[in-house]
Amino acid sequence: MSRIGKQPIAIPAGVKVSVNGCDVTVENSGKKLAITHRPEVTVKVEDDQVIVERGGDDKPSKSFHGLTRSLIANMITGVTTGFTRELEIVGVGWNAQVTGKTIGLKVGYADTKVVEIPMGVDVQVQGPKITVSGTDKQAVGQTAAKIRDQRKPEPYNGKGIKYSDEVILRKQGKAFGS
Repeated sequence: MSRIGKQPIAIPAGVKVSVNGCDVTVENSGKKLAITHRPEVTVKVEDDQVIVERGGDDKPSKSFHGLTRSLIANMITGVTTGFTRELEIVGVGWNAQVTGKTIGLKVGYADTKVVEIPMGVDVQVQGPKITVSGTDKQAVGQTAAKIRDQRKPEPYNGKGIKYSDEVILRKQGKAFGS
């Protein structure tokens, strides 16, 4: 039995979880997330808890047991507190600017790199800090990764876009003369 999958998920006050066949919907004060889980597992709501059970002991059932439980737990966390990723721009004269549903990055190239911001994700820029937040953990992480991908941090000068908790291992560089 999956150690993660067998744990029940507590439903906080104000959160509504509904199961309709393979569709699971989580709602809280206007925020709504939904997934369609695999038929190898079943999802039940009992006594303010969500319980995920698997149909058999074959490999696919075991694989989707813990995954489905984690996805539903992330949905409940998303509609209650949300998810946030913070990035930092390191480089002289480098900056970012949010315009509508895009973010423009001036990070040392001749042109401005533009990244689309998906629905349900909010991006805020304060100086060299970029904050990506939203209810869907996957969308927040993917948007932050796309922003970071425009100029990954390099190990010699430390310039680039990095996560705020990321540590860049610095390299010595070339030594001249002896």
